Amino acid sequence: MASPQNYLAVIKVVGIGGGGVNAVNRMIEVGLKGVEFIAVNTDAQALLMSDADVKLDVGRELTRGLGAGADPEVGRKAAEDHAEEIEEALRGADMVFVTAGEGGGTGTGGAPVVARIARELGALTIGVVTRPFTFEGRRRANQADSGIESLREEVDTLIVIPNDRLLSISDRAVSMLDAFRSADQVLLSGVQGITDLITTPGLINLDFADVKSVMQGAGSALMGIGSARGDDRAVLASEAAISSPLLEASIDGAHGVLLSIQGGSDLGLFEINEAARLVQEAAHPEANIIFGAVIDDALGDEVRVTVIAAGFDGGTPSRRRDERGAAQAAPARPQPARGAVPPRQQPAPGGDDVPTSPWPGATAGQASSSSQQQGQQQQGQQQEAPAEERQGGREEAPSPQPLDQGPAWGRGQRSSDDDLDVPDFLR
Repeated sequence: MASPQNYLAVIKVVGIGGGGVNAVNRMIEVGLKGVEFIAVNTDAQALLMSDADVKLDVGRELTRGLGAGADPEVGRKAAEDHAEEIEEALRGADMVFVTAGEGGGTGTGGAPVVARIARELGALTIGVVTRPFTFEGRRRANQADSGIESLREEVDTLIVIPNDRLLSISDRAVSMLDAFRSADQVLLSGVQGITDLITTPGLINLDFADVKSVMQGAGSALMGIGSARGDDRAVLASEAAISSPLLEASIDGAHGVLLSIQGGSDLGLFEINEAARLVQEAAHPEANIIFGAVIDDALGDEVRVTVIAAGFDGGTPSRRRDERGAAQAAPARPQPARGAVPPRQQPAPGGDDVPTSPWPGATAGQASSSSQQQGQQQQGQQQEAPAEERQGGREEAPSPQPLDQGPAWGRGQRSSDDDLDVPDFLR
């Protein structure tokens, strides 16, 4: 609880469900300061491994501490049954982050309940959740979609991070464990990017009221993170943030933007100006841009930029067309149409099918009947393209040459007749 003399904003981070509690553990591990951590779960064993300030074992009567079994309805009921405990833990907060991994049971069903309680207490409520990986299955994806829509109705601002986009910024050899840790890291960045603006003394300071003016009732929000070193590092970091693979949509048209720039003591005013201008051009012309700059010598020559955009016309940002469309079209271009015969290999209008090269020794007797000719045309269409690929374009006859057997058999016959004439020499 905040003391009466405390003039700082009281910020609480609630991790609910397995993914949310893991994210909270990650925030504690890296030393996120100025916030109070609350872990809420139906899995009692998972709570034991958390270092959160407050641990709430919800649904004890419903699940006996064994988890929600990936059933959002169980998660919702468990949170509602312990609403008084959740309310007591959240009381006095100015800002509440509700973080969860969507698609499971406790986080998907319980997060909207926690968010509703936080808003009823008057706290600025921000949801930061992940959408499950594709390999987690269609059922979890459908549950996640439903849970995200339910949570959107209960928070001031909702940031959704699609886990699949982590694959585009990860090495192909990344393990599944590291992939889920990356998801926890992104949840951390989403919370830290906002809390640092309020709690960390900076070159350009912001207060809670500044952040509230952008986030309150903003609906959907987007978060992008970028970092760079060397020449034009601030501009490059800003470009990386507003075009981040983590962004599911474009920040174009955002009416509210939180911009955080972190760098060493050598961070220049011109660099800050260029980075901020780039973000300003990408947002709505009348956007309310809340800007903060923090000097952190631990970063060395690295500059980090965090952009959180909110307040879109219609409530949701416009989908990005550049990445997904290109990603889907790219593999289709180099693939030739299967089973298609190039025009030069099609039979002529008159019905004469000319092979790629004439067969050696072919005579007029090869076209003895129209049915035989038609069979050759069908064989040529089925085998001609593969033969060209195997032979590299060389003009060779197909291995079966039944029409050459006549001349070859004749030559063998004459050779045999000569041998039979040998006894005439004795006469």
